[in-house]
Order: sequence, then C-alpha cells, then structure tokens
Amino acid sequence: MTDTAHALSASRTLWDLVARRADLTPDRPVLLQGDRTLTFGELRARAERVAAGLHDRGVRPGTVVAWQLPTRIETALLSFALARLGAVQSPVIPFYRDREVGFALRESKAEFFAVPGVWRGFDHTEMARRLGAKGVFEAYDDLPDGDPAVLPAPPADGTSVRWIYWTSGTTSDPKGVLHTDRSLIAGGSCLAHALRLTADDVGSMAFPYAHIAGPDYTVMLLLYGFPAVMFEQFALPDALDEYRRHRVTVAGGSTAFYTMFLTEQRKEPGVPVIPSLRLLAGGGAPKPPEVYHAVVREMGVQLTHGYGMTEVPMITMGAPDDTAENLATTEGRPPEGMSVRIVDGEVRLKGEAVCQGYLDPAQTAAAFDEEGYLRTGDLGRLTGSGHLVLTGRLKDVIIRKGENISAKEIEDLLAAHPDVGDVAVIGLPDAERGERVCAVVEQPAGAAELSLDVVTGHLRAEGLSPHKLPEQLEVVDALPRNETLRKVLKYKLRERYSGTVK
Repeated sequence: MTDTAHALSASRTLWDLVARRADLTPDRPVLLQGDRTLTFGELRARAERVAAGLHDRGVRPGTVVAWQLPTRIETALLSFALARLGAVQSPVIPFYRDREVGFALRESKAEFFAVPGVWRGFDHTEMARRLGAKGVFEAYDDLPDGDPAVLPAPPADGTSVRWIYWTSGTTSDPKGVLHTDRSLIAGGSCLAHALRLTADDVGSMAFPYAHIAGPDYTVMLLLYGFPAVMFEQFALPDALDEYRRHRVTVAGGSTAFYTMFLTEQRKEPGVPVIPSLRLLAGGGAPKPPEVYHAVVREMGVQLTHGYGMTEVPMITMGAPDDTAENLATTEGRPPEGMSVRIVDGEVRLKGEAVCQGYLDPAQTAAAFDEEGYLRTGDLGRLTGSGHLVLTGRLKDVIIRKGENISAKEIEDLLAAHPDVGDVAVIGLPDAERGERVCAVVEQPAGAAELSLDVVTGHLRAEGLSPHKLPEQLEVVDALPRNETLRKVLKYKLRERYSGTVK
C-alpha cells in the first residue's frame, strides 16, 4: 500500500475519506458509466447537495434509510450523501422481492425507502407501497437536491453502526449485519493492500452496488485514486465494448464472472478479449483450481481469488505475486490486522473489518466465541505459509454467483406443495455459478409427477427471488436419514449428485 493510501486508510469515517481524496485529486475520475464521468471532486460536491435534499425531507443523523437501487452513479451519490449526514443505511439487493424486502424494512425499522421506480420490467415503487414502506421516493435519474448550507457537521465517529446489510444464513429469514464506517474502510483497505493496484489502474463494478462489495470496492478507489466502470446490467458479450472503451485493467467479481470471460475468450483463442486487462479478481464463491489455470493459460492474465462474507467483507485474498499453486488452491492470506484462527476445524475471525454483530442480539451472542472471534461456520486450515484453504461449511448455505441462499427458506416453501412429502435443498459444485441449487424431493403416495418447471413456478408464486430458484430437481423414493433423530443426511445427497449436470 502506498504512503498516501496508508494515510487515507486511517480516515475516521467514509465521508472523511471522500473529503480527503477530493482534496488530493479533485479532477481525477472515480466512476465511469456509459458516456458519464464523475470525478472525486464532483463526488464530494454532488453528494453534499443530495445530502441537503435528504435533510430537507427529514433525514437526520441516525435516521434509518433503506435503498434498493441498481449499480449506478446516482446510487453511489445517494449512499455517500447518507454517509455525509450520518444516517443509518440499509442497502437491499435490487432483485430481492416482497419476502426479503418486507423483512428488511420491518426489521430495520426504515423511515425512508429509495427505489428505482420501474426497473427491468419490475415496479419497485408499487412493491414498496404494497409493503407499506415509509417515506418511499424514487432515486434513479433524479436525486433530492438542496443547499449544503443547511447541513449539520459531518459525523466524526466512525465506530457507530451506520450500515445494515442483509445476508441469508441457515435460517429462513435473512440476518441484518451491523457495520460501521471503520469496518467498511478496513475491509476495503484489506482488498487494496492484497491486489497491489496503482493510480493507473481502471477497475470495474459488475456486481450489485447494494452488495457488501459496493463499499469494499469504492473504498479501494478512494484510497488509490483510480476509477471504476459501473455496469447497471452486466452481460457478456454486450459489456465488452465498455471494458475495451475504458481500457479496464482489473475485472472480475466471482467464479461465475471468470467463466463468462473465459467463454468469450474461447471464441477467438489467442486474441485478448480485453486487451488492457491484466488481472481478474474476486471472491464470494468456491473457485475450482482448473478455472484459475484456464484463465492464466487462455486469457494471459493473472487471477487472484479471495474469501469474504457480508459479516467480514475481506478476510483473505490472493496476491498477484503468490505462487501459482497458492493462487489455484487457496483463498490467499489474511492482511495485517485480520486474525484468523482455526478451532475444531472452523474458521474464526477477529479484526477491525469484522461486523459488530446482528440486529438480533441472540444471533450476535451465538456468532462470537468467548474470546470475541466471529464463528464463520466455514471449515478450513492454514498452510505453513499462512494461506487459508477452505474445506467445507458448517452452515447449510448455498453460495450461487457470490450470493448466499438459505436452503431452509426454499425447503419451507416447497414443503407447502401438495405433491412434496419431504425435501432437501443442497448446493452442488458448478464451474459457472460456484454452486447451483438442487432440490431433492420425496413425494407422498399418489402424488402427481413433479417437474422442475412445476417446482420453480410454485416458488415464483410464493414470491421467492429468481436467483434462489433451483436449477436441478431430483425425485427420490426416500431421503437418506440418520438412525437417531431421522435427520436428512445432506452430505449423502451431495455425494450422490455432485457429478450430475442438469
């Protein structure tokens, strides 16, 4: 990390970081989208005007504001405006629907809710009204605007909870993860330190800005003073023109992104799909070693993969100068300030980037051990060189394209179908998605034959988000169970179906 980046990483709050970077390089770009460019100086100035507009509407320090917005320059401006005010933000992934959004609004007690209106054919404003959300306003092309003279002093305390992120665990309902400005700055600093980027790089955000990766990545831009291209809707090959036009040097997101880039590269072997690209980087899903080797061999760029979660946005990361063996088979090393401990095979964490816990105090109490380490529920080991190898999960969570999916939520909804006697939902290894969702169903006597279309149609009707829908259905005479409590043995199902492709 450069001396400047190191000094900036000590910023007390996110707004402090924005202001200090704007003073250093006001005219350098920070966000690029289509033909639009936002500089660091404009980020500060425009965010202050949005903050003033929000203040005029009644948003004050500590006010809870939920927002469900796509990856746009306006979304970043709104988020930093809220950071300027010291409000509590509750970002919601744009493709969540009534079930998850309603839960997030109720649990966070949001007093305002920013939505994009009709986006990708779905009316978010109507959903917000249907859910009885408070203070609904649209924030897409137009943002609140006001005179910054009305603003109170920026927040000075970076250790108060000002962020509520949502993640699915082993229970049906999502969990509200509590973060501070300092924990998000620490996470972004970890990422920046590992990737060894410079002010000459051009990054890319092809993931939802409402994901924990949004501030993680933006902090990195602020520390190093380089820009990133934002993709509101990411699809290949359509997005390639933007990568090439802006001469992106760093791309990625998760395993699914790596395989998409590989698919494009294979259309013209030997011709770089993005000539300026030098590094693919990401995390959030398992990475098969063969994917690493294929990227390096066929695309001619380095691939560094890491390990993070909503509770700790950056835990370990592969470094560009790691050995090929470590980059292919490990999740990288923890940065300075992140303590990784293996207890009975479980990965446990302590450091400034670790969240403050959950909205539910009982979940917080269960998540931390007696020494203050976060219990991740992931199984792993540390190598002699300090690299982390993940070997499995205690939590019954499926990670598909970097997003956590609760198996129990899907099971509970499928159990209500008349042709389902019992069901187990599992994640199966998938080179494109990291994991794919597989429903294994035991049918009652006399039931009508099930198909994948019937199952997904039922789940859609129940309001389940599309990204959680099963991609594979298996119907069995009887689910495997243990001999004591007759608990379904999911590991046997994973062993049985891991080699199948549907």
